Amino acid sequence: MSEFKQTFNSSLGKKLIMALTGLFLCTFLIVHLGGNLLLFKHDDGYAFNVYANFLTHFPPIEVIAYILYLCIIVHAIYALVLTIANRKARPVGYAVTASDNASWQSKNMGLLGSILLLFIVIHMSDFWYRYKYTDSVHFKEYRTDLSSGERQSIEFAPASADFENSVQTVNNFEIVRVKDLHDRVQTSFKQWWYVLFYVIAMVAVSFHLKHGFQSAFRTLGWVHRKYTPIVEFIGTWLFAVIIPLGFAAMPVVYYFTRS
Repeated sequence: MSEFKQTFNSSLGKKLIMALTGLFLCTFLIVHLGGNLLLFKHDDGYAFNVYANFLTHFPPIEVIAYILYLCIIVHAIYALVLTIANRKARPVGYAVTASDNASWQSKNMGLLGSILLLFIVIHMSDFWYRYKYTDSVHFKEYRTDLSSGERQSIEFAPASADFENSVQTVNNFEIVRVKDLHDRVQTSFKQWWYVLFYVIAMVAVSFHLKHGFQSAFRTLGWVHRKYTPIVEFIGTWLFAVIIPLGFAAMPVVYYFTRS
């Protein structure tokens, strides 16, 4: 046990933890983007609200969510620890700086990570915390005619403070009552400063992932001349381009078309 503890307290051990938690967070981003793309459906928030309700009321998903929160905290703490350790190891810069091939993002991971941590705090307090622990998110009722597929939505005020959600079928109508997180999204994305900060954060995500995804594989020792180009391709196009653009598109579209 002492050897195991010593391994993960070493510099290499900390980098391994960073790599593993980082790859887990990369996986989460793919799933999270897939769910958030439901915002682009013109259904008055039905699909997105049902998705949000599922995430917060399905026990296995809730367990994964808390693992996610733990990974974010651990990733941030170990990043800070490694940064401090590196600065202590070389407190005074070299008189002459040799040219190297280090990318801008690799030299500024601390800055990028700080922007992302601030974004996560604001983002989670605005959506996750409000949704789960306050009464500021209202309810909506969706009535779907099962014969025609037509759907209507109205505001819903539950009779009990303990009400969370319900699904029932009455006279060939499916009635779904859930919290209206979609309305909270619309409210937040009406603010220009929030949209701007969101886009800046996604630029930080792009640079952070471009370096972090490939670096994680190098830390784990998964380097091979045959597979490394594939890792670099995925890191560049999926994590540094497609995912950040997908997330950034949401506030921009909402601000200019649905405000």
